[in-house]
Amino acid sequence: MSTPHTLRDSAPPATPNRHRAIHPLWVRVTHWLNALAAIVMMLSGWRIYDASPIFPAFSFPTAITLGGWLGGALQWHFAAMWLLVFNGLVYLALNLASGRLVRKFLPLTPRVVLRDFVAALRGRLSHADLRDYNAVQKLAYLFAIVDLIVLVLSGLAIWKSVQFPLLRELMGGYDNARIVHFTAMSLLAAFLAVHLAMVALVPRSLLAMLRGR
Repeated sequence: MSTPHTLRDSAPPATPNRHRAIHPLWVRVTHWLNALAAIVMMLSGWRIYDASPIFPAFSFPTAITLGGWLGGALQWHFAAMWLLVFNGLVYLALNLASGRLVRKFLPLTPRVVLRDFVAALRGRLSHADLRDYNAVQKLAYLFAIVDLIVLVLSGLAIWKSVQFPLLRELMGGYDNARIVHFTAMSLLAAFLAVHLAMVALVPRSLLAMLRGR
């Protein structure tokens, strides 16, 4: 009499980790749309800033702005804003519904962030498995999400100041809302610079965001 196979023996072999997608399709699509919208908003926002600078001694070179003139920059800015808002809502909704937000970015503690930050400075952080984010990455990505939300809210306080008086007052008034918007934009630019530097150091991360693996 033959011995019955156990459930473990009859189950199909597990798919090796290297064959599983690092980023599902919806993550890649929403990531690139968010990146496109953020960059367009930033470049057009610099042209809008130059038309009425918060700090008169500082302006952005025209060559790195988008829109050509104030009216054109505003059109680019608002078009990108709607893309960022709707695509960002889809990104957040799918992350929450799938549990990816908690699984990828939490838990996160100051102690672990400091440990990984020191390891990064020493060049000792491993990037062998791109599915696992280190604490510094987790903090940076969560910061980018919050910063983009602040950008949208402060932009609404500037654009529709009369229609959103509570939002305007939460920002400290119209003039302060402009400073909040400018500061959030500057922090986003810094995030993008660091993000691109890290991609240059670990080019496999770019391939993973393009093809999923």
